[in-house]
Amino acid sequence: MKHKNLLTQEGYNLLVIELSDLKKKQDHLVSQIEDVAQPDESGEDGLVTQLKEELEVVNEKIDNIENVFEDFQIIADGECNSLNEIQLGCTVKIKLSNDGEKKFTIVSHLEADPLTNRISDQSPLGKALIGKKLNDEVEVTAPVGKIIYKIVSIN
Repeated sequence: MKHKNLLTQEGYNLLVIELSDLKKKQDHLVSQIEDVAQPDESGEDGLVTQLKEELEVVNEKIDNIENVFEDFQIIADGECNSLNEIQLGCTVKIKLSNDGEKKFTIVSHLEADPLTNRISDQSPLGKALIGKKLNDEVEVTAPVGKIIYKIVSIN
């Protein structure tokens, strides 16, 4: 059975923009290929080959996003507060054992971006946090060993 693709509203909006940008790029690449598709005696032009390869990558990305949109659900804002436990879409502040704090938003793998502190619910930390409550401690195995985090806030 196929699972619904769960997205935050922000993640959905970003995918819509990405899909639009990819379709514009697709049209541009097709146009470029048509303009330069005059093969010489030795066969197809190297530029045409490069453009076709780039078009193939763009088409694959478009297909992936369209597949997500075939069966998705947007996670309601505020669901974290009503459930009192960490779910997709929650922003969580955790305290590290060395007294440092970090803030993460738990999102689906489709939206994960560690650079913006959006971690996947399928990552080791994401899996450990799902279902936990305020002041719970979670243990995560990392390459440096086991790390214990305490949940300081859930938004």
